[in-house]
Amino acid sequence: MKRSAINRAYRDAVACFSLHHWALPPHPRWDITDFGLGAFDRCGLTLVNLATEPEYCEKLMFAREGQTTPCHAHARKKEDIICRSGELTLRLWPGKPGPGLPPRLNLSVDGAAAEVGSGEPLLLAAGSRVTLPPGVWHMFVATGGDCIIGEVSTANDDVADNFFLDPMVGRFPGIEEDEPAAVRLVGE
Repeated sequence: MKRSAINRAYRDAVACFSLHHWALPPHPRWDITDFGLGAFDRCGLTLVNLATEPEYCEKLMFAREGQTTPCHAHARKKEDIICRSGELTLRLWPGKPGPGLPPRLNLSVDGAAAEVGSGEPLLLAAGSRVTLPPGVWHMFVATGGDCIIGEVSTANDDVADNFFLDPMVGRFPGIEEDEPAAVRLVGE
């Protein structure tokens, strides 16, 4: 991923957070990724680590309309995905997507028990949340304009607890230095 694209994503996220009155802490830890696919505008995510503690973490994320986070799961992490502005469409599976999965999942949506179709779209409007226990495969895309997404989860291990469906996907991008860095990333 070119440093110029990382810098642009950083500036776009800061502008969107500011527009929606999200104040960031003095020294947030930034994470901007194209998941190693080289197509950030189609498949990428801008994340800000707000809290990283031994027992929990909190992130604020930014996705442009149409920007997808690839299908993945976590073995240990339980997370709430919260749409803070815009609309977010998720697809969820009770196990690795493929034949033989149960047709439905039982999850918590907005704090209430809900049955969600395996692989079917789940739309989160601004303010809505879904709780994903470990092992639930998920992907999401900003579908209602640019989207601010919150995540509150148990302790996060981006190196050892991200399992992607597509073996070509990687968590941290390689960086091509084509201009000075506006911000350093967690993976550097």
